[in-house]
Amino acid sequence: MAPRCWRWWHWSAWRRTRPPLPGSTPNFEGSDEVRDPANAKVLRKKWRRVQLGVKLGKLHLLTLLLEQPPQICVVGSGPAGFYTAQHLLKHHPQAHVDIYEKQLVPFGLVRFGVAPDHPEVKNVINTFTQTARSARCAFRGNVVVGRDVAVPELRAAYHAVVLSYGAEDHRALEIPGEELPGVFSARAFVGWYNGLPENRELAPDLSCDTAVILGQGNVALDVARILLTPPEHLEKTDITEAALGVLRQSRVKTVWIVGRRGPLQVAFTIKELREMIQLPGTRPILDPADFLGLQDRIKEVPRPRKRLTELLLRTATEKPGTEDAARQAPASRAWGLRFFRSPQQVLPSPDGRRAAGIRLAVTRLEGVGEAARAVPTGDTEDLPCGLVLSSVGYKSRPIDPSVPFDPKLGVIPNMEGRVVDVPGLYCSGWVKRGPTGVIATTMTDSFLTGQMLLQDLKTGLLPPGPRPGYAAIEALLSSRGVRPVSFSDWEKLDAEEVSRGKGAGKPREKLLDPQEMLGLLGR
Repeated sequence: MAPRCWRWWHWSAWRRTRPPLPGSTPNFEGSDEVRDPANAKVLRKKWRRVQLGVKLGKLHLLTLLLEQPPQICVVGSGPAGFYTAQHLLKHHPQAHVDIYEKQLVPFGLVRFGVAPDHPEVKNVINTFTQTARSARCAFRGNVVVGRDVAVPELRAAYHAVVLSYGAEDHRALEIPGEELPGVFSARAFVGWYNGLPENRELAPDLSCDTAVILGQGNVALDVARILLTPPEHLEKTDITEAALGVLRQSRVKTVWIVGRRGPLQVAFTIKELREMIQLPGTRPILDPADFLGLQDRIKEVPRPRKRLTELLLRTATEKPGTEDAARQAPASRAWGLRFFRSPQQVLPSPDGRRAAGIRLAVTRLEGVGEAARAVPTGDTEDLPCGLVLSSVGYKSRPIDPSVPFDPKLGVIPNMEGRVVDVPGLYCSGWVKRGPTGVIATTMTDSFLTGQMLLQDLKTGLLPPGPRPGYAAIEALLSSRGVRPVSFSDWEKLDAEEVSRGKGAGKPREKLLDPQEMLGLLGR
């Protein structure tokens, strides 16, 4: 055993250098660094402040743990819904978000609207998947809000509800003959080749020589490109096999893309125009007369519009270069832009059974630039065709009688995403601002709505106290015979689609029948 003096020295040394026990005051006097009693007194004060900070920190942590996590509901699982959820989860460490979707599968227009030959645009699905896999986020598919559950029921169960259900309808032409076979909305046509279940029976007849697309936006160019792309170029995309089979039999050789106004007012972007100009096996048809005097007028327009118009101008008026000429020489198909034309009537075939042409009113512009308005001149022309596709805009629908809706603008009245006169109710995406912009536009818009919601939460404008969230809605849905689909269910369907596509060298073969999907999930 060590001598007593040695044991005493060892104890003293340890006492001088040991870390302080919780709740005790450290013995600073024995430290080699602070022999001065004044310094020791200062350090004691600092230590007491540290202890106070620790206690306050524990109190704050306890408050957070006892505080009811905000229960938030998002209606719609397209870009607007997922970007809203992403912002909420990122900027509130306890928020729980349930995403309700009427389809059995998520991702909205990314899955059902983006063209199959634009796979890079669909990469955003990877980001949405990470959001959906969060422990604080849940996907509730196969639930139709407004039918299976009412918005007031959601508002009673959640601290806040965000409506992000997009634009589910199309704007009607409201002209005679619109109901004839052979006339489709571009929205339905896009849904058909992209595998939207409600459009799987569309069966467009492509046995005609000429198709007319009314509208000059990106969707119009997407549809024209799919109609004219050699089918072998689509075989390795996620286009549905049913649509690919119809396109292989297509006899469409010419596609006219018709707009009420002129080249300076087209709504498509330069990327989509370049794709059309470079489309294999096709050649563009543009009337140089439509571009007279345009060179001088584009000097003052914003740069994106200027670059787009310059490309149109070169295509219409200049002889194609060697490469373009070689590509266009053997072309058996063509596409053209018809300006200053407004649809008046779909013309029937002699037996009246289907569309055989369209009557167009010739227009002129009043005003200048983006604000220019097309007015009829009194002249008309008839354009023979066997297929008419209306691409004059998407439109949102009212979701529930309790939610304000502006039928003229097709949006929910709101202030920066806060629904007018309905506290705790928000909106984002197309139902908030109208069907304009690209996915990046929707991202910015949705982040802003999320920011407003969190601001209201912080300032106490949302309902206080606990809310049951999905527990209450699950009981309601169960009593009504509705069985929601989870994100893990979607991942099973996703694996099945990928497996089916692999044999054909496709990224996936989309499932089209909801009953088949439910069967694969054992329902």
